[in-house]
Amino acid sequence: MTAELLIQAGIGETRIAVRRNGRLADLILERGFDRPIGRVGDIICGRVQKVVAAMQAAFVDIGQSRPGFLALAEAMVLSRDGRQDISACLREGEAMLVQVIKDPVGEKGARLSADISLPGRLLVMTPRRPDISLSRHIENEAMRKRLRALGEGLRVAAPDAGFIFRTQAAEASEEDLRAEAQALRGIWDQIEASHQRARPPQILHRELGAVERSLRDLAGQVSQIRIDDAAALEAARGFCRHALPETQTKLSFASPPLFDEALEEEIAALSQPRVALSSGGWFTIETTEALTAIDVNSGAFTQSTGLADTARTTNLEAAREIGRQLHLRGIGGLVVVDFIQLRQPDDHRAVLAALTQSLNASGVAARISPMAEFGIVAIARKRQRESLRSLTTEPCPDCEGGRRPSAQTRALDLLRRLEREARANPARSLRLRAPARVLEWLRAHDEDVRAGLQRRGVARVSFEEGKESIDAV
Repeated sequence: MTAELLIQAGIGETRIAVRRNGRLADLILERGFDRPIGRVGDIICGRVQKVVAAMQAAFVDIGQSRPGFLALAEAMVLSRDGRQDISACLREGEAMLVQVIKDPVGEKGARLSADISLPGRLLVMTPRRPDISLSRHIENEAMRKRLRALGEGLRVAAPDAGFIFRTQAAEASEEDLRAEAQALRGIWDQIEASHQRARPPQILHRELGAVERSLRDLAGQVSQIRIDDAAALEAARGFCRHALPETQTKLSFASPPLFDEALEEEIAALSQPRVALSSGGWFTIETTEALTAIDVNSGAFTQSTGLADTARTTNLEAAREIGRQLHLRGIGGLVVVDFIQLRQPDDHRAVLAALTQSLNASGVAARISPMAEFGIVAIARKRQRESLRSLTTEPCPDCEGGRRPSAQTRALDLLRRLEREARANPARSLRLRAPARVLEWLRAHDEDVRAGLQRRGVARVSFEEGKESIDAV
């Protein structure tokens, strides 16, 4: 299997794609000219604003416009007497260490956890939870037994801490695992020391940026890493020199455009509700406030052997693709799939097996219900990052409940088109026309936008209001 990691360090947005056998397997977007404080993974000394016994939760000031939300389940590691009650975990007015586990969405503040985790390439350290656990992808029983025994040894220097062995740990040497455990312990010691003198709200540790994080988590799964920006490539080399020395030979510079037409089409398709299947069928993905609904349809496909075989074939094809789509779109929470109704129990089992394999391929925890009488299957999938829908769209003022690409999304797309036009017309000035809301975003970030354009080889450009277009003048 061939796999490559593509990092496009564009203007106002870093796009990171993993492509396996020529097909998009993962997509990570990080937007903003400056990464704001309090993103997922950051560890913050906050102050408890309010404890709400009726909700069994607390609100914590972490320096954002809205306080973060800390549920009892994420605070239990602090329980003073083992009681499952929020008042046994914390008190109003006290300072506390929390980690952001979900970015703010709409009117909701960030989701927080007191059960802090420090991820490395091979291990994840849980300094407040002394458990030893292993990635589900480590299946060899002898290897699991060896790693569990090694995990107990790693805890000698940190008796209150635990470790999660990541998939890459199965191929690592004992020396490398011990070295990473010591490094993670050192980071935690620094955080605790900073906590002693911190004035809340204050950030004490920042999770890696998108490029470094993707190198840490994905470099071991790919044979080459291509980056289209000289500064980002140099930063990646610097990170790999001290953290991933064996990865340096995989790094290379790729002249823009790094994302070819086929990859851009795959990315664009992720914003559409309909997913086409090679048989001629399709399924649609619709997200509501409470859940995501997926409806499988055979379309024009009819198998010559009858309707039962048509339903089985379409359902199996959809089941194999659903996990990939949920992962690429960043969809978590409750997902309800309406498969075409099947009569035979063997067909039920085959579709559920294909769906399970599809969901497990992403490495994200998910639970699947049995198939109900009318072909309904419920999936509970862990949320790991902001969904593509909430990141790239906004409510549409002209249609009830609908959404449209956000001004930022349209602006970033136009800036990528501007780069392509500049490469096609190297000696010409360019004029970009955009609707008022998009132009407003560009002008609000004018200094950063123009600096990014110059860095990416676009020197002369003007902005005007109007129908979207880019012209050489």
